[in-house]
Amino acid sequence: MRGLDIRKNDMVRVLAGRDRGKEGRVLEVNPRRKQLFVEHVNIIKRHTRPNPAKQIRGGILDKEGPIDVSNVALVCGDCGPTRIQHREKAEGKKVRVCVKCGQVLDR
Repeated sequence: MRGLDIRKNDMVRVLAGRDRGKEGRVLEVNPRRKQLFVEHVNIIKRHTRPNPAKQIRGGILDKEGPIDVSNVALVCGDCGPTRIQHREKAEGKKVRVCVKCGQVLDR
């Protein structure tokens, strides 16, 4: 199986679903299930039981739910949401490159 093109701390824009158009930072990536957790996107309610031993108050908590990787696009700093290519640098390292403007997306 090939790895995902989106990594933790990347900025992405949601292309489909009830949160279409929102942008956020990727908090977690699950390549096996091809899902992402994006900051402030796909907010779900989690009913939690209080546990004083672990300092958990309990109640109804809001947290980010998973979103499929096909429903997001990586955001380039110059041209917005884009697809990416893979190219090799002079040192032999592979980098992600914006298709529209050619800017290297890896830090």
